[in-house]
Amino acid sequence: MAKTLGTTRKKRAASKAAPVRSLATRSKFAHAPHAVRIIGGTYKRTPIPVADVPGLRPSPDRVRVTLFDWIAHLRPDLSGARGLDLFAGAGSLGFELASRGAAHVTLVEREPRLLANLRALCARLHATSVEIVAGDAFTVARRLSAAGFDLIFLDPPFATDPTDAGLVDAALAAAQRLLAAEGLVYLESATPLDDGRAAAAGFVIVRAARAGRVFFHLLRRADA
Repeated sequence: MAKTLGTTRKKRAASKAAPVRSLATRSKFAHAPHAVRIIGGTYKRTPIPVADVPGLRPSPDRVRVTLFDWIAHLRPDLSGARGLDLFAGAGSLGFELASRGAAHVTLVEREPRLLANLRALCARLHATSVEIVAGDAFTVARRLSAAGFDLIFLDPPFATDPTDAGLVDAALAAAQRLLAAEGLVYLESATPLDDGRAAAAGFVIVRAARAGRVFFHLLRRADA
């Protein structure tokens, strides 16, 4: 009887523990949150709604904390900075940059529900430094001025197949033309960017890290 009770208790404990392990390993590929918050600056703690749009993966808080720590180390003063969020989505990266004092931030998005949310948030915050542009990321990028941005965020949709090299490489090529001489590019991808691939796109990896199944990188121009 003691063995039966002991076995039953173990089974119950294992059954209770399983969801915790699942939550601990859940990544951006799972369900997106309904809202994230701006973590620093003028708009700190402002909630950003996350629409239920397939493939939308707002950058997690811990990733944004790390990213803006990197940026603060390399560029302590963001006043006067010109930013571009080329795949804006919910806008967590672009609005975070605006919150921290950037002079102008352009957010590009084509999905109507996401555009509506971005415009509503911009109006609610009276964020005069933020410009929302509707359209395909690459089409808009071709219209923008060369070397016009000091910080460029690239968080393109992850392909169903994690080998998303084509989209990432196209995004890096667009950013290479748009980035100012001393600027920085942030990239999120489903696979790590290595030094050779970065060099082929004209960049040097300054920082890189991983959060779950998301790889994130900070780059500068190779000719800087």
